[in-house]
Amino acid sequence: VLLSETILCESKFLHRVIDGVCGRDPPRLHDYSSVWSLREWLELVDTLSSIFRTAIGKKMSDEEVQQSINWLDIGYQEAILTCLKGRKEEIRQALVEKTNAISSTQLQDFDWQIKLALSSDKISSLQIPLLNLDLDTKENGVLKPLSIEMNREELQNLINSLESANKVALNLN
Repeated sequence: VLLSETILCESKFLHRVIDGVCGRDPPRLHDYSSVWSLREWLELVDTLSSIFRTAIGKKMSDEEVQQSINWLDIGYQEAILTCLKGRKEEIRQALVEKTNAISSTQLQDFDWQIKLALSSDKISSLQIPLLNLDLDTKENGVLKPLSIEMNREELQNLINSLESANKVALNLN
């Protein structure tokens, strides 16, 4: 990618790229067509967007960011780091919202009960504990109740899945 020092070091251009990452109007090729071809433009904007998303998504320190872009001249690195520092929280919030938008369903409330199944139509004596889990979910503004009955093994699988999801969520913050 051809980088024009006067364009790239202008924080206005980098801030427009960040605007694109945050879901607002990105920079337009029309404004820079005298500097870059379409292919160069797409590669540049994609690369810069990836740098910003990765730096925030992986909670990289300034040194780690600088190391990841050490192939750029120091002036470009400083311009990128300056913009990144100023809009770190905004980019993080945009990434979290984008992740949350993957599913339109949200948990509103839950209730649970432990029951002991003493027998069934096939076995006269069971003695199996069961969990009844009632979930109230909201999808596109509509409340939808969901009821689940789980045995001990199914409950342990659910707990393991929730713990894994929690670890991922903690790493996003």
